[in-house]
Amino acid sequence: MLAPETAVTETSALITNDGVIIGLLMAILGFVFYTNNSDHPAFKKFYRFVPALLLCYFLPSLLNTFGIVDGNATAVTDITMDYLLPACMVLLTLSLDLKAILGLGSKALILFLTGTFGIVIGGPIALLLVSFIFPEMLGGAGPDAVWRGMTTIAGSWIGGGANQAAMKEVYEVGGDIFSAMVTVDIIVANLWMAVLLYMAANAKQIDARTGADTSAIDAIRHKVEKYEAEHVRNPSLRDLMLILAVGFGVAGVAHLLADWIAPAIGTNYPALSKFSLDSLFFWVIVLATAGGIALSFTRARSLEAAGASKIGSVFVYVLVASIGLHMDVTKIVEAPKYFLIGAIWMIIHASLMLLVAKILRAPVFYMAVGSQANVGGAASAPVVASAFHPSLAPVGVLLAVMGYALGTYMAYFSGQVLRVVGS
Repeated sequence: MLAPETAVTETSALITNDGVIIGLLMAILGFVFYTNNSDHPAFKKFYRFVPALLLCYFLPSLLNTFGIVDGNATAVTDITMDYLLPACMVLLTLSLDLKAILGLGSKALILFLTGTFGIVIGGPIALLLVSFIFPEMLGGAGPDAVWRGMTTIAGSWIGGGANQAAMKEVYEVGGDIFSAMVTVDIIVANLWMAVLLYMAANAKQIDARTGADTSAIDAIRHKVEKYEAEHVRNPSLRDLMLILAVGFGVAGVAHLLADWIAPAIGTNYPALSKFSLDSLFFWVIVLATAGGIALSFTRARSLEAAGASKIGSVFVYVLVASIGLHMDVTKIVEAPKYFLIGAIWMIIHASLMLLVAKILRAPVFYMAVGSQANVGGAASAPVVASAFHPSLAPVGVLLAVMGYALGTYMAYFSGQVLRVVGS
């Protein structure tokens, strides 16, 4: 497994069989898509305000919240992250226009770096603000000091799981505070992802109100749609089998190479671990994406006409549903002080992103993907990007890779500021 392995723990969940859980997730997705395309007035009115993609994320979270499924005791999310996400990246990049992606300009990069800066400064500010209400949050020196635990959130929200683990070791974070901060990380980050998915579903209206220049994004969309219109065909069984062969075949090669590259770097070049270059998950996503991009210059591109990106989008929705299994909003009441810090921290990050996006008159896409490339990394940035359009998923990957590279350094710097504020 490339994602964090599910611990074998006691669980009181009603359903523990992963096969049943997968069946439930697919039933939920089927229900959402059926009702979303229903002519019934009630459903039409409902989906006018609630995006289908958000519902695909929220309904599975109810299974976890009410104890029907234990998101921490199932391997479903690990399976989808390890196998569906790499295949998804291959299929979503088959029709890639690399020149158009690079032509998106500097605004996407500026907003990504703004998101990183917001996380670096947001933690210390949040800690100071909350300390006015709970002064005991300051002054800790031991392993369970609040500021130490916050360094792991900084690592996670700038880079990812590997950077989070690095901060735990660098700042000698105690087990109790680490567990609390992991919960804050998951809940707050997932709530923010839900907001971004909602914004993705309403991007046209938001961009129209802000006067954002969406010409570069529209050009990519129109080019992909034009290609589909000119080459689309009813997929045969041969087409579908070839699409799956290419998607999972390239993903399999990515796994094979990652199994060799990551340990080799970890053993021979340990200094590169600070860039997460010894992470299996990192290399699988990077190599799968590179494979899809390479195939976009070959005859394999023709599989897009048979629906390659549509199958990739199916995988995206399954991913979103499986991510929702880890959401339990009731956990917020268990450690309100820590969640208050996390909420303020994320609000600072989000406010800064929205402000800079408004100043630049940048599309909401740049803001959403720039933010998720920091907070979610390679696991969810492509999901948010593809919520705008499947052809935009590679942008999420490219920015997330930058997050991996910056993660340890910027999280370490944030940790030093937290040390000054919290000690």
